[in-house]
Amino acid sequence: MRKLTYFIACSIDGFIGDPQGDAETMMAFVDEEFIAFLKEEYPETISAPGRKALGIEHLENRRFDTVVQGRASYQVGLDMGVTSPYGHMREFVASRTLTESPDPNVELIAEDVVGRVRKLKAEENGLDIWLCGGSRLAGQLTDEVDELVIKTYPLVYGSGMPMFGSGFAAHEFTLEQVRTFANGVLVRTYGRKR
Repeated sequence: MRKLTYFIACSIDGFIGDPQGDAETMMAFVDEEFIAFLKEEYPETISAPGRKALGIEHLENRRFDTVVQGRASYQVGLDMGVTSPYGHMREFVASRTLTESPDPNVELIAEDVVGRVRKLKAEENGLDIWLCGGSRLAGQLTDEVDELVIKTYPLVYGSGMPMFGSGFAAHEFTLEQVRTFANGVLVRTYGRKR
């Protein structure tokens, strides 16, 4: 069974962006040390244009070969003319508003996103699945998330877009690893408590 990992950036107080979802303020903390970490541990989470700019298109996927993202997260790339932001993986976008995929590498999930993700997890071959965002999609998939990798930036937003846009329900995870960076960033890894 493949794992679904919610690999996400957030503020200290658990927001993945401002009330509109903009997380631009977090980018100031993506420095040389942090990029080296991503290249070594999670190179596939760097977008195709980012990989090209860094000269790392040749790096193989280490953890994930499939990415699932919500419509709003996908729109960030579309607004920049990028129709396949993670073309080095299988890409799925959960959307009820897109009627046709803008790219042959992107498969749309219009209905039963939970069922589709369960089928992806049940596949026998391949690496794990990256839940890229956003908040509402993570809320729909909370029960399917096996692992959290939370990149916490030293910022307090006060309000904004929560990591999980869903109603209240307590889900217990076990802390497995914490990595600290000189600029105050923490990367915490949690496994679902079974």
